[in-house]
Order: sequence, then C-alpha cells, then structure tokens
Amino acid sequence: MTDKLNVAIAAGGTAGHVNPALALAEELRHRGHAVRFFGETQRLEGTLVPEAGFDFFPVRVTGFDRARPWTVLTALAHLAREEGRLVKEFRADPALMPDVAVGFGAYVELPLVRAAAKLGVPVALHEQNSVPGLANKRSAKGASLVAIAQPSVAAVFERAGARPEAIKLTGNPVRSSVLAGDRDRGRAAIGADDADTVLLVFGGSLGAHHINERLIALKDELLAIPGLRVVHSTGAADFEAARDALTLSDEQAARWRVSPYIDEMGDTLAAADLVLSRSGASSIAEIAALAVPAVLVPYPLATADHQTTNARYLVDAGAAVMFADAEIDGAAFADELGALLRDPARRDAMRAAARGLGQDRAAEALADAIEALRG
Repeated sequence: MTDKLNVAIAAGGTAGHVNPALALAEELRHRGHAVRFFGETQRLEGTLVPEAGFDFFPVRVTGFDRARPWTVLTALAHLAREEGRLVKEFRADPALMPDVAVGFGAYVELPLVRAAAKLGVPVALHEQNSVPGLANKRSAKGASLVAIAQPSVAAVFERAGARPEAIKLTGNPVRSSVLAGDRDRGRAAIGADDADTVLLVFGGSLGAHHINERLIALKDELLAIPGLRVVHSTGAADFEAARDALTLSDEQAARWRVSPYIDEMGDTLAAADLVLSRSGASSIAEIAALAVPAVLVPYPLATADHQTTNARYLVDAGAAVMFADAEIDGAAFADELGALLRDPARRDAMRAAARGLGQDRAAEALADAIEALRG
C-alpha cells in the first residue's frame, strides 16, 4: 500500500459532477487516504459532501453568461481572489497542503487546481462526459492526469494541450451504494418474481416528458407481455399528469409502478432486465456498472448533443440500442422495445457486453491512477 495521501477534490453544481467525485472519495477513504472537498456551500455539493462524512471547505466563485460577455470580469475577479486565498491557506497550514488536487469539471474546480499548480502540487482532472467542459479543457495542459470516461474524449484533450501520456481511460466512478445493488432485494421491493421481466424507465433527475408520453401510449401493448412489470420514474414535474393519464386499474397498478423518483437506484437497477432512459453521463455509468441492457433516448437539447455521444459508448459495445428522441413515436421503437422484452438471450448478450466495459471498477481505476501521482 502507498503512504497516505492528502487529496483535495473540487466538484460541484450537479449530481453528474458530485456523485463521481464522492465515489472516488469513498474509494480513497477505504484505502486510508485523507480527502477534503472544495465547493460552493449553497449548491448540491454543500449538502451531499457533508452527508457523506467528508470535510468540506467553501469556495465562492461565479460563472459567466455568454450572452452577457461583461460578466466574465466578475468571474475572473472571484477566481483570482479564491485562488490567492487557497495558496495562502495551504502555505500557512501544512496539514491542509494537498499531495494531489482533483477537479471534476465545472468552474468550481478552477481555484483549487490553479492554486495547486502554483504550489507544484500534481493536478488530476476527471471528465465524465463525452464532450468536455470548458474548465477541464482550460486546466488540461498542466495536468499530471486527465482521467476520461469514454475513449473518444482523448483527442479533445490532446487538442487542448494535455500530454498524451497523462490521458487515461478510467471510466466514470459510481458510488458504492449503487454498486451494492441487489437483484433479489430489488425484486422483492417491487413484488417481482424471479421469472418476471422488469422494465425500468427513468429520465434522469428531471425525468423525460416525451419518454413518459410514449410509454403511456404503449401501456396496453406492454402489459400484454406475460410476466412484464414496469417500474416507471416520471420525474417530479410529470408525476401527477403521468399517473392520471395511465389510468391504471388495481390489477395493472400491481404490475406498473409509477413514482416521481427512485429511492434505491442500486437495488432497482439490479432488479431490472431492461432499462429505457436518457443518456446522461451518470445514467450511462450506473447502467454499465450494473450491466443492465438498455434502450437509450438521448436528450435532444443537450450541449453539443453530448448525450448521443454518451449513448454510443454502450451501443458500440453491444450493450444498448439507441433511438433519437424524434424516432420514439414510430413503430420501430415500439417493435424494438417489445422484441427486447421478449428475448432474454439477446438481453444476456447485451449484459455480457456491458460487463466487458469494466465500469464497476471505475472508482478503483481512478484511485490507482491518483496514487501513482505521488512524487
């Protein structure tokens, strides 16, 4: 085992940034390393990080609005102030000086990674998406490690100035609470027998209105499949309308569970035979980590269409099929969804392909790469 490291992590803004960072932090803590987080108190990290039992140090930064170019001046002023403050605090207290600084994208990482670079501390970056964000691209040139979740991202970072030898494919870390998902426990919670076929439908944290509409239209067709059970997470905004539109009888409601969100995602994913979902980075990581066959419908308005690129990672591996959002109203979508639900052998092949990606070991791979940065 390596000597204990003092690792500083900056992650914030969305669950897509914070949860992979927490997954890494859990793995590092398990190995005996000390982990401290830096982020904004009023954003998601200010709640999730302390709840997970990690020390949290506030930073105050602001992004800038591309529609209002003058806001970049305020953003740069806040960045310079926070960078200078961290340099001063690290120099004043050796116990706070990190051995490695890790940024998970978004502008909240910039004060930490810039301060670390100024102090000669190795900088590691992790990119969850298939289209890297501006903060990671700007920080890549001086990074000792650029960890990526998809192979296609390597060329983007090379163009941004990252050294090719610093770029490593680690996958996107998934929290241990999801990896610990149990099929039997998940099926018991939804009342499914081992012989039943379970379709899990979700659209990410906000749901997916078009997917909900299409699923409602296919209700009778899906419930005609013997032994099918549907676990349908609509998102909070769509829940009441979707529930009312489904008009489920008591008998149907026993087979079609509709809810605004899923509490135990690990168990529910483990219980599923097929997933229908959007293709955000976290969703892709969790689906692949638990090796669940998937039908993916990328969100059409995602920046640079990155959800389509995310989805191709599983599609190209043979672990998923993909339909554009504009295609799901057609017969081909309904036919493919029904065919997969009726074909366990095909699903088994997709599950094996997902396992071959090794996504369940992403946190370990990233922790190994960070340990290797010790001078």
